Amino acid sequence: MNEHVIDAADAPLPPAGEKLQKVLARIGVGSRRDVEAWIGEGRIKVNGKVATLGLRVDLHDAITVDGKLIKREEAAETVRRVIIYNKPDGEICTRDDPEGRPTVFDRLPRPREGRWINIGRLDINTTGLLMFTTDGELANRLMHPSYEMDREYAVRVRGEVDDDMIARLKEGVVLEDGPAKFTDIQEAPGGEGFNHWYHCVVMEGRNREVRRLWESQGLVVSRLKRVRFGPVFLNSDLPMGRWRELGQHEVDILAAEVGLASVAMPVQTAKAKDKLERMQRKSARPLGRNERVRQVRPAADADERAPRAAREEQRPRPAPARGSVVAERPSEVRGNGRRPSEGKPSAAPGGKPSSRQSGKPSGKPAGAPKGPAKR
Repeated sequence: MNEHVIDAADAPLPPAGEKLQKVLARIGVGSRRDVEAWIGEGRIKVNGKVATLGLRVDLHDAITVDGKLIKREEAAETVRRVIIYNKPDGEICTRDDPEGRPTVFDRLPRPREGRWINIGRLDINTTGLLMFTTDGELANRLMHPSYEMDREYAVRVRGEVDDDMIARLKEGVVLEDGPAKFTDIQEAPGGEGFNHWYHCVVMEGRNREVRRLWESQGLVVSRLKRVRFGPVFLNSDLPMGRWRELGQHEVDILAAEVGLASVAMPVQTAKAKDKLERMQRKSARPLGRNERVRQVRPAADADERAPRAAREEQRPRPAPARGSVVAERPSEVRGNGRRPSEGKPSAAPGGKPSSRQSGKPSGKPAGAPKGPAKR
């Protein structure tokens, strides 16, 4: 009988420390994807040696990124802040550009702890909703395919669109980097002649995926704007080129979408809070006459603008409470069994749910223009 007993001393020890990319993501250096890319490029060293994927570290290890030592504290807690930004065209989604082009980080406030990590990217010519967070783990989960964060776009295409094209795009076509499809496509008013507006939804964040899908049908995308990322909506309350920080309740609901527990936001002094409020008021003000950033134009009929979710059993959701920008989903409509975490509520920054939430016209979400777009 003793031959089947394993001595505890002979049992394999669990790996020591945490994976390097998880540690750096948690303290806000970058998302896990960013850190993994930097490791592959040889930009990260541990104790003076170039790091490798899968390397585990503890508090005694010295970590440098591009030669800069990363400071860590044993009891450091995750700092989770989230801001939404309405990106104009002409801005790129990197921190620095060798060509000197404007970046999406130029307009953002500087966080006191950590740094902003972009949750997904948009092409230089694509406008609309971007999110940033100081929590690398939140960013990683929101971008990871397993959590199926759907992205909704308002797109203007040039050319004749027929039912067969729509059917092929929803069934799936093969692009150069593999199969792709829209999970939902809804026509929207606003186009004329060969220009037609649609709202379409993809489940991935592949490079130029929306443009390439339409181009596979011989069509040209002349305007593209992201209006939703998962549970977060963009509407006309946030002009192009402006940002807004989400509150504690909104951030908690967004985190719950990907199975993360609530983290208390940093306590701000009265002076710091007043400064942030002034910055937000300034960022939300109407655009001046000489400013070149275009104002978001509200849709004329929200019930026709927002596409219906590609889930047959989706039920209406309650509208947010007065003064709130969040609409929580009741338990019976949680994720429709599609996402890994159960019981995930829904956030809709902007203060008004879309028809996807309430089953009724939502007011004025951003999307296709009311009339023909003028260039």
